[in-house]
Amino acid sequence: MDSLKSLLVNDLAMVEAGLRQACEDGPSPGVEAARHLVVRGGKRVRPMALLLSSACFSPPTAVTGELAVVSELVHSATLLHDDVIDDGRERRGVPASRVVWGNAVSVLAGDLLLVHALERTSRLAPELMPDLIATLRRLVEGEIIQLRGRSELDVSEATYRRILEDKTASLFSWATRTGARLAGASGADQERLARFGEQLGIAFQLVDDVIDYTGETSGKSLFADLREGKTTLPLVLAVARRPELSVPLQRLYAGDSEAVAVISKAVVESGACDEVRRRATECTQRAVDALSGVSPSPARAVLEHVAAELTSRAA
Repeated sequence: MDSLKSLLVNDLAMVEAGLRQACEDGPSPGVEAARHLVVRGGKRVRPMALLLSSACFSPPTAVTGELAVVSELVHSATLLHDDVIDDGRERRGVPASRVVWGNAVSVLAGDLLLVHALERTSRLAPELMPDLIATLRRLVEGEIIQLRGRSELDVSEATYRRILEDKTASLFSWATRTGARLAGASGADQERLARFGEQLGIAFQLVDDVIDYTGETSGKSLFADLREGKTTLPLVLAVARRPELSVPLQRLYAGDSEAVAVISKAVVESGACDEVRRRATECTQRAVDALSGVSPSPARAVLEHVAAELTSRAA
């Protein structure tokens, strides 16, 4: 990340300024709830991926920077909404916005950020609106399918894959494709970057899934996804290997929180987390392979480095 930030130091500073500006534009308490989340940072992977994808072909422009802001506004909006859906208590080491201001304000704060994202795109790059709207649709559909799994026990890998591709990978792919498009890349190169973003997003989420079970030093609450009834790949694979896990899973879905300890122990002991790490590494390699047709450059090298670093992370 250090090499990435040195390459994009000015662009990232502009992104942070744009995010803060968006969190000042609107009525109270919506802007306070949005700012509570946004100013605490995060990895900013999506805007960095967009900027680097652009830099593979030409230096990022002011418009590129604004669209990098859009990618993070959309992501932040989904987090504000997710915390309401999941009854989340904490986000980025502090009480979630919904805890401080309530569910209604948190939802509206997310809506406000989405409006800012659409306004910026419509004003600065209207040709990107159809692609952004299609991506937003995928984000929403992925969330609906995941939410449906709270009441209908479904640990099929096909359902998990649909959620993963729609809810996480689609925005990564939009960011990298948009960066290339804004830089005037050829259609073929735009698709290469879109493929890179998709595989990067999948690997990113797979590692997050593992950290939910093994991230004792990550600063995150272990088994949060499991407690919230979310389907993750370690759980899917563990149930396939140990069908008897369906019994404590049914107890968990019926409201028995004590089943979390039984399930989490079985998932770790099944070796599923190691398998998911392996699959994340394969996705990372596919992401890097997608860049092989792009002309070598410092930006491409940093993208490759970022992909490897995100896969090996422990938090």
